[in-house]
Amino acid sequence: MGLMSFLKDAGEKLFGGSEARAATSTASPEAAAALSQKAGDAIAAYVGAQGLKVDGLNVGFDAPSSTVTVSGTVADQATKEKVLLCCGNVAGVAAVNDMLTVDAPEPESKWHTVVSGDNLSKIAKAFYGDPNKYPVIFEANKPMLKHPDKIYPGQMLRIPPL
Repeated sequence: MGLMSFLKDAGEKLFGGSEARAATSTASPEAAAALSQKAGDAIAAYVGAQGLKVDGLNVGFDAPSSTVTVSGTVADQATKEKVLLCCGNVAGVAAVNDMLTVDAPEPESKWHTVVSGDNLSKIAKAFYGDPNKYPVIFEANKPMLKHPDKIYPGQMLRIPPL
């Protein structure tokens, strides 16, 4: 559990980025609360659309701080990490407060933020010493990744232990 940082301007566009910026500065408390509710609902729907099973899923978004808080219970560490990525790899989200519980704890993955020029083979070589291990990283980030060549700068990936 803890707070994970993400690049606020990178990721899936699930809710209006201009609305989020407005809510952090001049919006009334009611407008900020409405945006927070809308964003939290959109992120929860995105997690569900990825087919990730979370018992008691609760996703809250705090517009002024651009922070998502996610709670619930997942079966394993991989599902937990995928849920965190779904919540954080969203445009307008700067941090994710992890309040998830894992039924069967396992070793945690490492994390990598994609930079310009990265590809999964290059990342696999850096973490595993073998560029041909890129399918491990691709599989670990499915269903958020649809194709091994479609990653973007600012995206955070999970790098599972071998």
